[in-house]
Amino acid sequence: MIKNLQLRISLEEEAQSGNLKAKAAQKLGVKTKDINAVKVLRKSIDARTPHIVFNYKIAVYINENPPEVSNYIFEYKDVSKAKPIHIIGFGPAGMYAALRCIELGFKPIVLERGKNVRDRRRDLKAINQDHIVNEDSNYCFGEGGAGTYSDGKLYTRSLKRGDVRRIFENLVYHGATEQILIDAHPHIGTNKLPKVVQNIRETILKYGGEIHFETRVTDFTIKNKKITAIQLNEATEMAVEKVILATGHSARDIFYMLERKQVVIAAKSFAMGVRVEHPQHIIDSIQYHCSDKRSDLLPAAAYSLVEQVNGKGVYSFCMCPGGFIVPAATAPGEVVVNGMSPSKRNNIFANSGVVVEIDAEKDLYKYEAFGPLKALEYQKDLERLAFTAGGRNQTAPAQRLTDFVEGRLSNQLNDCSYQPGLRSAPLHSLLPKLIGSRLRKGFEAFGRKMNGYYTEEANIVGVESRTSSPVSIPRNVTLEHTVITNLYPCGEGAGYAGGIVSAAMDGERCAEAAVHNA
Repeated sequence: MIKNLQLRISLEEEAQSGNLKAKAAQKLGVKTKDINAVKVLRKSIDARTPHIVFNYKIAVYINENPPEVSNYIFEYKDVSKAKPIHIIGFGPAGMYAALRCIELGFKPIVLERGKNVRDRRRDLKAINQDHIVNEDSNYCFGEGGAGTYSDGKLYTRSLKRGDVRRIFENLVYHGATEQILIDAHPHIGTNKLPKVVQNIRETILKYGGEIHFETRVTDFTIKNKKITAIQLNEATEMAVEKVILATGHSARDIFYMLERKQVVIAAKSFAMGVRVEHPQHIIDSIQYHCSDKRSDLLPAAAYSLVEQVNGKGVYSFCMCPGGFIVPAATAPGEVVVNGMSPSKRNNIFANSGVVVEIDAEKDLYKYEAFGPLKALEYQKDLERLAFTAGGRNQTAPAQRLTDFVEGRLSNQLNDCSYQPGLRSAPLHSLLPKLIGSRLRKGFEAFGRKMNGYYTEEANIVGVESRTSSPVSIPRNVTLEHTVITNLYPCGEGAGYAGGIVSAAMDGERCAEAAVHNA
């Protein structure tokens, strides 16, 4: 017999071994010896009061054993001689599109501008230590996409877009810890995700798929509203039947190429701002109501904040407890910051993007001449501003949080996890009023919501500009482009996802649509 239970376990009880079985037996009125196993289905922390509680959802197996295998079976088959589907980009959307193609009996041919995870590390070292930006291999481009080396968060609100559990189970199949199936806010970690990504690559190759690294798509040949061939590295051409476009939110050359080819695209609303970094112990003390070090049973504390300021949302984005700020530029002449956390989330800092909503239709009237690329051009201008203010390298402009809000240049900055370094800059006056004034009021409001958040011990670092794509690529109910009938815009870069899991689900959906219409 299997019984599902909800249990609340105190911090003191959490430290005791065997507490779940004992609690379950007591609640069900059975003997502990009759419980063969307790399987944790979901775990979360309720820290709203100083009496911290762990919420468990468990399956109790009474006089029977739990299944030894997952309910999810991934049946990959040899597709080496099957009909091909071309996939541009090998981030989460592209990877899961390729895996799904194999399950459905089609051969994925993946074209990725960047390098594999191992070779990509050299270019990350170059941008961090030498301020050298490789336009094809960086924190955004390369095997696994932006998620591989910039965090590995798996939390999603996109529960209606596909089977979230299936995505998680597939990650476990490829080497992720089973803990991601349990945690309310699952996270793999930047240090562990590359191996999972490598395992996915090996599965695709094992079953006959192709993956071509350092292969940038530079042009389309379009005839009768269909892509008949794609140009690679401005040289060779490859004939195609179906194309899944999964290039991510930073592939600006693709957006420019589509505009040049008169393929319909549109400006998309998004958000921009800064990244704020606190000592982790400050966030722990606020969230866990503790005056000293947090309990070893508790993870580095996170937060989620939102405030309406002058009719626009100001909110935290991609919060990284125990993490680092990293340089996410994809071209020389720009500074972009993002956040990441290792699996243990054991760095001494906590960082988060704090961004302001940008309405592409109402806020960018000075950029109307750029048509569907107006939001992209606005984004680029802010990144160039950060580059100049930082000293014309990957050093980032920064201010103490209190100085930013109160409108003064910081004479001294706090220590920071951002490896290329910081330079004091008057971001309060440099940022466009649309963003800067709302951020200042937003941070004040956040300080009222979280006592201790508004502190001179925090830095803000500019700019957080790659929250989502500034361009959308329209598609119809069959997931094909509204004009180009064999093109499947996919994932974050097309405007249909916002993170690893939602991008992976969209990749699967596009693969299914391409197969269905083949």
